[in-house]
Amino acid sequence: MIRLKVKEVAAEKGIGQGKLARLADMDIKTVRRIYQKPTLPVSTETLDKIAKVLQVDASTLLESIPDEEDPNA
Repeated sequence: MIRLKVKEVAAEKGIGQGKLARLADMDIKTVRRIYQKPTLPVSTETLDKIAKVLQVDASTLLESIPDEEDPNA
């Protein structure tokens, strides 16, 4: 299973949810969903927008975790 590390990377960069949403030209609800449920699917377009704002490679925002660790299951 893939888990998004957007929340952690954004925190390291000092960027909050609102600022991330504005800079990525995304709905704040989408950013909140990614923060709250990082194992839910997102489009590659969304991932690319976030990576550009955070100035990281998109792969930095991904981590592979065993299925049994899914907190949303």
